[in-house]
Amino acid sequence: MEQNYKNHIRFNPAYHFVAVPITFLAFCCAVYAFLKHSDFTHGLMVVGFLLLIVALFFARYFSLRVQDRAARAEERLRYFMLTGKALPTELRMGQILALRFASDEEFVALTDQALREKLSPKEIKLLIKNWRADYYRI
Repeated sequence: MEQNYKNHIRFNPAYHFVAVPITFLAFCCAVYAFLKHSDFTHGLMVVGFLLLIVALFFARYFSLRVQDRAARAEERLRYFMLTGKALPTELRMGQILALRFASDEEFVALTDQALREKLSPKEIKLLIKNWRADYYRI
């Protein structure tokens, strides 16, 4: 399937639709059980599920930060290869991530426009005519 603005958001079903909802539901059940029984064991269950939720959040957060760093490095190299200059430091991370979808033909002009008009990532993506797919970031 060809990637475009309407279908570029990706989910990992096992994480987004199984692990997170089940963990949240189990946490809610543990809180209910603790409120009903108010004993040490149920309190430990609440703390345990809370720690699991925090761990799930940070696992996702850290992996996205690593992907952001890799994407920024790729786009810096691509900009340098196309222009012979460094990627402008005024670009925000969200803008850089949005620009990665632009084809080489429109990348430099869209970068300049994003800086000049302070475009949001959504605005940048909507301006892209020749979409360059990224099937790896989740």
